[in-house]
Amino acid sequence: MTRDNMEKPLLEVQGLIKKFDRRNILDGIDAKFYKGDVVCVIGPSGSGKSTFLRCLNRLEEPTGGHIIFEGTDICDINTDIDKHRQKMGMVFQQFNLFPHMTVMDNLTCAPIKLQGKSKEAAQDKAHELLEKVGLGNRGKDFPARLSGGQQQRIAIVRALCMEPDVMLFDEPTSALDPEMVGEVLNVMKDLAEQKMTMIVVTHEMGFAKEVANRVMFLDGGKFIEENTPEEFFAHPQNERTKLFLSKVL
Repeated sequence: MTRDNMEKPLLEVQGLIKKFDRRNILDGIDAKFYKGDVVCVIGPSGSGKSTFLRCLNRLEEPTGGHIIFEGTDICDINTDIDKHRQKMGMVFQQFNLFPHMTVMDNLTCAPIKLQGKSKEAAQDKAHELLEKVGLGNRGKDFPARLSGGQQQRIAIVRALCMEPDVMLFDEPTSALDPEMVGEVLNVMKDLAEQKMTMIVVTHEMGFAKEVANRVMFLDGGKFIEENTPEEFFAHPQNERTKLFLSKVL
């Protein structure tokens, strides 16, 4: 996997370590992500995928190593991590919408409070994005009135309202009923077509094959294989990768 040597990564991970109770969950990970990348991170349960993703915006505090985002080491104690989080959209397994707020209020709260946008500008942006995900008429609804798939689409829109430079997805379809998975994946496919930089922890191998430009396999706290989807799924090199794929495909 080669890139233009002159191209700087949008996000670079150097020697990332995360320990829980002296056990290495992430064991010295190195990785680079470039503008426009759609990278799917796959691997067995317990391999550290979600921990890796949450370390990228320091929702989990790394034990060691460096995370360079847009030229700044966000692991530096002097870094204003809240400022950088505004440029890193995050979508979780659970939707985490505020149940006491309407959809529109969920979407406009952060842009108004954190970015200083006017209420009118924030609502205009939110409505534009709601239309794009097929929910333009649901702004006045409360989350409880929406299906799981609709709530997850709203959660994606909430992150996009901050106009991030990278989107992090932590198994965004794992809490959904099977018939709702497609509507969320379609929104993510549209984002990929719009060249949004995305790092996606997922069990959806079909999505990884169709949409990713790179697939990275995490096991035992290390990335042990990465390649284009075509090569990764058709010609895996590592025996552990072959074993994993034989069970999930």
